[in-house]
Amino acid sequence: MTKLRPMTPTDAPAVLAIYAEGIATGHATFESAAPDWVHFDEGKLAAPRLVSLDGEGGVTGWAALSPVSSRCVYGGVGEVSVYVAEAARGKGLGRILLQALVDGSEAEGLWTLTAGIFAENTASIRMHEQCGFERLGVRCGLGKMGHGPMAGRWRDVVQMERRSTVVGID
Repeated sequence: MTKLRPMTPTDAPAVLAIYAEGIATGHATFESAAPDWVHFDEGKLAAPRLVSLDGEGGVTGWAALSPVSSRCVYGGVGEVSVYVAEAARGKGLGRILLQALVDGSEAEGLWTLTAGIFAENTASIRMHEQCGFERLGVRCGLGKMGHGPMAGRWRDVVQMERRSTVVGID
């Protein structure tokens, strides 16, 4: 059984290490390096922020939301980030984290979650679909990759969205 709990500042080294592992794949983000904790923390909503733990209490993954805009009208919209440690991938942990993030976002009053996923990352696209996200379209050649196996190539990003069925939209 996977144990989840809220992310705390003491998780920073593990969270940033897992983020760096994801970055190294070249299929997770345009970012080329994990930020320091201060910048990571400033770029995420206060809640929900989750970590998954192994049987010994070690962090195996994390999930958090970033604001999509500073404008108040977008206060109920968050952009999803889910990262799983290399050693824990392929076991369904990402889906567990994402579903818990969805549930936590609704408890916080968010009505829309967004995700931008590299088109080649079919496992992540499938995971988001399993958690109620729909494909909105593809942003072709959104950015030029600066690192990893696709360095120098323009990347297509699949835009996905999940509208809450719990938090009402009038």
